[in-house]
Amino acid sequence: MQPELRTVQTGTSGTTQDFALQQHKVLRNTYMLLALSLIPTTIGAAIGTNIDLGFMRTSPMVSFIVILGVFYGWIYAIERNKESSLGVVLLLGFTLFLGLLLGPLLHRTLGFKNGTELVMMAAGGTAAVFFVMAGIASSTKRNFSGLSSFLTVGAVILMLGVVASMFMHSPILYLVILGGFVLFSSLMIMWQVNRIVQGGETNYISATLTLYISIYNLFSALLQLLGLGGRD
Repeated sequence: MQPELRTVQTGTSGTTQDFALQQHKVLRNTYMLLALSLIPTTIGAAIGTNIDLGFMRTSPMVSFIVILGVFYGWIYAIERNKESSLGVVLLLGFTLFLGLLLGPLLHRTLGFKNGTELVMMAAGGTAAVFFVMAGIASSTKRNFSGLSSFLTVGAVILMLGVVASMFMHSPILYLVILGGFVLFSSLMIMWQVNRIVQGGETNYISATLTLYISIYNLFSALLQLLGLGGRD
């Protein structure tokens, strides 16, 4: 009986170690791809800052629907190809597209006398929130999978809020939505990193996609809040 007991203990230890190595690999690849995605985002933002996308304001509802269709269609394509290298290519193209859409906001902010400072503050705030939330998610033994239902409801509420703001033009609603995106994106970062660590996410392309969108929304919301409160 004693040799059999030793065999079971060794096997369990090996399985645990293999699991830890696998999750570490997923987390490492996710962070590497996330860092790589910032390159096409920067390129897209530079292009978007220097071209006129004002035509989108002539029919905001149509533009919103088209962008939303492209956004979710691209996400669907990435998820469909997440097990192949094509998924990486699609993801990087997606980040280029979102960087392009970020151009008008950056152009408007950089038009302020303290515009460069505001962009740097938003970037620094985004980085700080990411490292804090990722650190909490990685270091705790708690499983945050229970947040998934709350985050799903939050995403629906935010989307409805965005649509409502296009008709109501309420500054208060606008501020509430921006604050909601900051909170939602922060929780999404914590949830996704924790999901990787706990073994709930085994595909680094899907994980990168979720984290990238969260970081993008967080930066955009912070930049708009800083632009409202800190412009010269």
